[in-house]
Amino acid sequence: MQIFWAIAVAVAAVAFGASSYIVPDFGGFEPNQFPVPQNDPPVQPAGYAFAIWAVIYLWLVASAGYGLLRRATAPDWEPMRPALALSLAVGATWLPIAKASPLAAALLIWVMLAAALAALLRAPLLDRWWARAPLGLYAGWLSAASCVALGLILAGYGLMEERAAALLCLTLAIVLAATVQILIEGVPEYGLAVIWALLGVVVANIGGIGMVFVLALLGIVVMAVLCLRALTLPRA
Repeated sequence: MQIFWAIAVAVAAVAFGASSYIVPDFGGFEPNQFPVPQNDPPVQPAGYAFAIWAVIYLWLVASAGYGLLRRATAPDWEPMRPALALSLAVGATWLPIAKASPLAAALLIWVMLAAALAALLRAPLLDRWWARAPLGLYAGWLSAASCVALGLILAGYGLMEERAAALLCLTLAIVLAATVQILIEGVPEYGLAVIWALLGVVVANIGGIGMVFVLALLGIVVMAVLCLRALTLPRA
């Protein structure tokens, strides 16, 4: 079963990365995909922030390849693999689905996040740069992206006003990310991905400095402190 899951992760990682070629240059949902068009949603990071996916894709594929070739039967790699394979397999379908249905995509990204966090908590202490670091970056971005997706759904379907939805979901993102960063040891890459997303929100809202702008800045400060804490914790 160890080799099976190593292969499953590798296949899912390659499929996940390949999905970016099927739907290239994804920079968020289109405004008219929602009943209430989201022309300039305050919860969504500036488009450049999505470039982090290139790093995530490449690092996850490299990690999966290393795991298959060098750690296929390593007992400390085994616990994370089923959850990671699930997250990546769902992720391989996410971009095409996002083009068709923001609501379905928002639900799926929470599935991806839950599985990625389960994998991260089970990731091996050894081979840090091949396992915990890339998985941390992936899970960190998903933590922010899932909350952004929720904010877009709440505003886009008329359940909340745009700014109120942004404040609620950014608060959720910060609390979630801070909790996870405290629970995991020596993985500042998780918090760095969240900071990157929050910085994108700051840039997107820089024209009208308001509560969303301030909350995103506060989140950056909180996560920066926790990242520094993570740097001082034991790392293999």
